[in-house]
Amino acid sequence: DSSMGYTISPCQCVVYWSLPNITQCLMAKRKKDDEYRTFQDEWTEEFAFVERAGSAVCLICNDKIASMKRSNVKRHFDTRHATFASKYPAGDSRKKACQELLSRVQATQQHLRVWTRQGDYNSASFAGSLAIVRNGKPFTDGEYAKTFMLDVANELFDDLPNKDKIIKRIQDMPLSARTVHDRTVMMATQVEETQVKDINAAPFFSLALDESTDVSHLSQFSVIARYAAGDTLREESLAVLPIKGSTRGEDLFKSFMEFAREKNLPMDKLLSVCTDGAPCMVGKNKGFVALLREHESRPILSFHCILHQEALCAQMCDGQLGEVMSLVVRVINFIVARALNDRQFKTLLDEVGNNYHGLLLHSNVRWLSRGKVLSRFAACLNEIRTFLEMKGIEHPELAETEWLLKFYYLVDMTEHLNQLNVKMQGIGNTVLSLQHAVFAFENKLELFIMDLETGRLLHFEKVRQFKDACTASEPTKNFDLKQLAGFTSSLLQSFKARFGEFREHTRLFKFITHPNECSLNADDLNQLIIQTWNRVSIAVLTMFGSTYSCEQSFSHLKNIKSNLRSRLTDESLNACMKLNLTKYLNFKEMIWLIRTKRLPSTSL
Repeated sequence: DSSMGYTISPCQCVVYWSLPNITQCLMAKRKKDDEYRTFQDEWTEEFAFVERAGSAVCLICNDKIASMKRSNVKRHFDTRHATFASKYPAGDSRKKACQELLSRVQATQQHLRVWTRQGDYNSASFAGSLAIVRNGKPFTDGEYAKTFMLDVANELFDDLPNKDKIIKRIQDMPLSARTVHDRTVMMATQVEETQVKDINAAPFFSLALDESTDVSHLSQFSVIARYAAGDTLREESLAVLPIKGSTRGEDLFKSFMEFAREKNLPMDKLLSVCTDGAPCMVGKNKGFVALLREHESRPILSFHCILHQEALCAQMCDGQLGEVMSLVVRVINFIVARALNDRQFKTLLDEVGNNYHGLLLHSNVRWLSRGKVLSRFAACLNEIRTFLEMKGIEHPELAETEWLLKFYYLVDMTEHLNQLNVKMQGIGNTVLSLQHAVFAFENKLELFIMDLETGRLLHFEKVRQFKDACTASEPTKNFDLKQLAGFTSSLLQSFKARFGEFREHTRLFKFITHPNECSLNADDLNQLIIQTWNRVSIAVLTMFGSTYSCEQSFSHLKNIKSNLRSRLTDESLNACMKLNLTKYLNFKEMIWLIRTKRLPSTSL
């Protein structure tokens, strides 16, 4: 301003005035951003989110959004929970649904608080007990864990002024074998009450059942339930029932009904049962399913585990292919079952630089064993011939073109079958996805037949490599690929002859995925007691197509009740199994409650 006696250039003016203005703008923007990144209460009703420990947590899937911005929360809700958004449009219906989710979470937290207030208990001991059980460790490991923590704390916190206080808290934490056992039973009881409550509130539920024998030769009956809890499809282990006598259908049925009456299960809502197809389960007059239908005086759908049926089809051991597999098993047993031969063969593999360090023994009851054994045998075939020659054992078939052609065909085909089996494994697979996988594989088998008949071998890598190697050394060599096509055709017919329950309800399943292309007959409607598409969908989604969940429970059973814990009581075993298999009790959630002091951290 020239009136003040001096002048300022335009550039100086910009610098002089812009610096404070920019600072003020930045401070205002930071203040606005801080406000913008603060959790807003309306997000709970709009997007089903709550604030926990400085993060936005989804009530539907329990995922956390670290950056607390509306756009991030909205993006998560729109992309991950589009079904929930369409079912509950913005407004009163969504507010009500979100409030129900919030109430359910608060009820779970209240249960955890109740656990820690019963007697002179410590919340840390609940976390420790849960970790011990879920890692398959014995209850007595609580004292070992406590000793371990004390030894580590003495060194780790040596330079801290409150070291004595830390040591004292660890020493006061109850983790005796009895304490770990009691807390395990308490948590398992709470989980069971929640399961029964949700099943009673669900419109339908289905069961997967299987029976196996534990290390103490006691029969264990695994009962897995699938049901809809709100918008979540739950798959929970209800119980592992000990069968101390015979395991006839009547014995299994009696044990299950006693459990159902004791827990007040709504048997009128039972829709379907999936079993392994054993006579005690599906016997016409005295099988479990027949007795259950008779007791309930109504039709109940029954499914033979699709994985077991696929495994039966995959055996492919009839006729000539059976002879091939038999020779492979004999050779493997000669090498692996004898300690000296096994050591010498492994030494040979190391000397020639083979990627593998030995052969695999065949187990007929393991679904993937056949394919893995054949694949490893093919990878070590040259070394096997050399080793047998060194031992003076003659198996001329291992060098015959016809036998090798069948062998490599078996390697390729069992690989395809293993891929199908793995695809159908896993928790949560519905009858729709399992049926689709099997039917798609049947179409693939038809393609395989054409591939063999034309000689292109696009889907048979080992056969193609063997054929190319033979043709290179002997161009006039002929290969009987039509015989291989005949084997594939027989496999296709084996598939067509099975999976009857899934084919019987094809129209019903298609009604779920393509309701505009088909209609249900009156029998289906009467059988399922369903009048709307929504209820049909819920009913079908609860159905089990396989007993994979039962097989998984038996794996946990083997880990928990081992040779070293063979005297574990039925109550303790059932509690350990429930905490290992349930999805209700979230360990991270419990730790968060303890750290945020929502659960008391000291004894009451």
